[in-house]
Amino acid sequence: MPRVLIVEDDDSMAVALRDGFDYEGYEILEAHDGAEGLRQALESRPDLIILDVMLPKMSGLDVCRRIRERGDRVPIIMLTARGQEVDKVLGLKLGADDYVTKPFSFMELMARVEALLR
Repeated sequence: MPRVLIVEDDDSMAVALRDGFDYEGYEILEAHDGAEGLRQALESRPDLIILDVMLPKMSGLDVCRRIRERGDRVPIIMLTARGQEVDKVLGLKLGADDYVTKPFSFMELMARVEALLR
């Protein structure tokens, strides 16, 4: 069973993601701020990370950069309300494998997850 780390500070979004991934048969790890997300990413070694951009304590962009600086190639999907082209480009340049803007379709997110885990 693949393990997904969900780093999301919005409680309702975190619950929706957790419920959706649980239904799809994934093991779920959760963090509600960037510092905790980075710690869990490095210690728990998830198979995939869903990473919000705007997080307390450390931005998702900084979390992504630090993970990549350590040479970790875990797939990262940035999930954020920041949909400007410059935001997407920055996220991808810092090492994200995909960038999904809110609101989003959970079915599309799952298709992207499955593609990255193939």
